Amino acid sequence: MNVEIDGIRYHVEKYGEGFPLLLLHGFTGDSSTWTPFCPIWGKHSTLIIPDIIGHGKSESPEKLNHYQIDSVANDLKGILDEIGINQVDVLGYSMGGRLALTFALLFPERVRKLILESTSPGLLTEEEREVRRMKDGELAKCILKDGIRSFVDYWEAIPLFSTMSRLPAAAKETIRIQRLNNSPKGLANSLVGMGTGSQTSWWWNLSQITNEVLLLTGEEDIKFCEIAKKMQKELQNGTWITIKNSGHAIHVEETEKFGTIVSDFLS
Repeated sequence: MNVEIDGIRYHVEKYGEGFPLLLLHGFTGDSSTWTPFCPIWGKHSTLIIPDIIGHGKSESPEKLNHYQIDSVANDLKGILDEIGINQVDVLGYSMGGRLALTFALLFPERVRKLILESTSPGLLTEEEREVRRMKDGELAKCILKDGIRSFVDYWEAIPLFSTMSRLPAAAKETIRIQRLNNSPKGLANSLVGMGTGSQTSWWWNLSQITNEVLLLTGEEDIKFCEIAKKMQKELQNGTWITIKNSGHAIHVEETEKFGTIVSDFLS
């Protein structure tokens, strides 16, 4: 279905029965990220699965203010209001995890449990954020100049996704085709508007979260394991689980294990 929020058309999938679970994909993903889990999680949760702005079948507006992470979190609230859902569990991966964390902090009364896969609360210092904004800005220009195929070639080769080289060829091709279907403008604007350097750093706000929080990291994703370790110390009620034989995209690399851990946490 399509839901219009603040003049922006969002594509939203809905599946299953039970307490609502809002699923937020990562950068270059879309709602199909979570399709393999629908038969499992749909048994205990009503799955609300949007294409985040600039991705999939949702719109890719020109104005960057629509992509600011606080604005997108507010759009998620609007989507839930529109379909009549008051409170949700939230699961977010990478960029979607930063969005999930933002949503939980801005609208704490709307969240029951929070699951963050390979997620950062942002960068600590303004100097770090400035460097990241410059890098993301340059990459955004490359997407628009060189096209989506050149960008996807680059994105697949970055060290963060090195462990995905072990996936079967068919799985890698499915992910590649999905990425290529994204809008170059949508991805470029998402990098600039919703990148780690552009968002508020939530490090100092983690202690405000009273919800149960599950942090998931792949054992081979050293950077995000360190981030999760620090996050857990700040959270009032945080659990951290590392998954063996996995890197950044645990839901793809260890699908069955990931699905079971999420189900157990929500039940």
